[in-house]
Amino acid sequence: MSQAQDATLAQVSLREADGVLEVQLGGVWSIRAARPQWTEMLGRRHPRSLRFTLAADTEWDSALVVFLGAVQSWARERHVECVWADLPEKLQKLLEQLTAARRGAAPPDRATDFLSAVGVAAQQIWRQGREISNFVGECTLSASGLVRQPGRFRWRDCLAEMQQCGAMALPIVSLISFLVGVTLAYTGAIILRQFGGDIWVADLIGLSMVREMGAMMTAVVLAGRTGAAFAAQLGNMKANEEIDALATLGVSPVDFLVMPRIVALAVMMPLLALYANCLGILGGMLIASTLLSIPPTAYWVEMLTIVDRPLIQYVVDE
Repeated sequence: MSQAQDATLAQVSLREADGVLEVQLGGVWSIRAARPQWTEMLGRRHPRSLRFTLAADTEWDSALVVFLGAVQSWARERHVECVWADLPEKLQKLLEQLTAARRGAAPPDRATDFLSAVGVAAQQIWRQGREISNFVGECTLSASGLVRQPGRFRWRDCLAEMQQCGAMALPIVSLISFLVGVTLAYTGAIILRQFGGDIWVADLIGLSMVREMGAMMTAVVLAGRTGAAFAAQLGNMKANEEIDALATLGVSPVDFLVMPRIVALAVMMPLLALYANCLGILGGMLIASTLLSIPPTAYWVEMLTIVDRPLIQYVVDE
């Protein structure tokens, strides 16, 4: 029995024999046109297996892959075998990729009982904790090797990473830190002006940037910019099996890829935090001089008194 649409559209022909349903695909399969619905075409048939063939003059795009994916999902739920051997190799590879993507994005099965769900979650936590522990251990061993034999460290790669996570990050760190200082000063000025404490804006900006906001905003920028760049680069290498190739050649991926980036971040992070503190203080100075008419020298002196107060008190006590 055959069910088909117009010759210029997608066509599906069904023929059942001895429990095997032969599905012949033909016509033009376009993502912009309507596709046949598998459940409506199947009717009340209950085949044991499905065998698919593709006509020689068939034109298809991702619409055919979506249709076959829906058929595959239907067959999996009803434990029906699907035979794709007669389909083109390219179409079979696309089906395999679609199946892998659906399997990775599938939500967790909530039909299990509470104890089973807790057990599965505990296994996942244990597996992830073990992976993190292995990574931390490998980094520790690599760091100890760096201390013992610094000559074997890839300093050229480390300098390149310093440029990427340090010098190349200066524009975004400058913009964010300066705007944070401007925002804090403007917000503080609105409140302090009501009480005649305009000069205390310098104290607010100095303490906020030096103790909290400078380092925090720098860390946020590095985590978003540099961390994403590291993840994309290493993920691409993992997908291309370059990391496996390094391990096959006897080169430690941690020594070759991880440690130069860790050392670069450890060196550049404090410098960028100090730079962010300076830009934030300058942003507050701009608002103080324009909005509150506080001279930059008075702002600077007041800011130093509050920032250096613990050190001054320590010297006086001694």
